[in-house]
Formats: sequence, C-alpha cells, structure tokens
Amino acid sequence: MGAAPHHSTMGITLYALEGCPYCEKVHDALQEHGIDYETEWTAALHSERNEVKRVSGSRTVPVIVDEERGVTMSESANILDYVEKTLAAES
Repeated sequence: MGAAPHHSTMGITLYALEGCPYCEKVHDALQEHGIDYETEWTAALHSERNEVKRVSGSRTVPVIVDEERGVTMSESANILDYVEKTLAAES
C-alpha cells in the first residue's frame, strides 16, 4: 500500500489505543485523504487515560482534536464524518 500525499493540515491530534479497530478506521481515513496529524497513544487501562479525559471529558478513544478549527470530538462515526466533510474537503 503506497503512502498518500500529505496536505498541510496542521494541529490535528488523534488520541488512539493500539489494536483498537475504531481508532484504526480513523487512522486509515486520515491516511487515505493525506491529512497530516499526530497520534497520541493512550494507556490500555481505561482508568489511566487522564490525557484523553482532559481533552475530551471522557476516557474513550478514538478522540480527534483539531486545534485550528477548535474542534474536539469522540466516537469514530462522528470523526469519520468530520474527516470526510471537513478535512478532506479542504485538502
């Protein structure tokens, strides 16, 4: 699988857990659209995901933070919709 060209969409952070299928779906969508982002890997233990709770109010992943647009959201379906309708449309 070849790497998609990356567009300069700065300030995107994906909070994810290794092996999480929902996180992988979001990761794949960001990659597919060539959107630059950083991944913050979270603790496997739900009770230790303090950074995720700080940014989103919950300890569930995935969470995406778009600093440029002031958007923070969780739930992979919502994030995928945001990637398609907002980030991919601008790239």
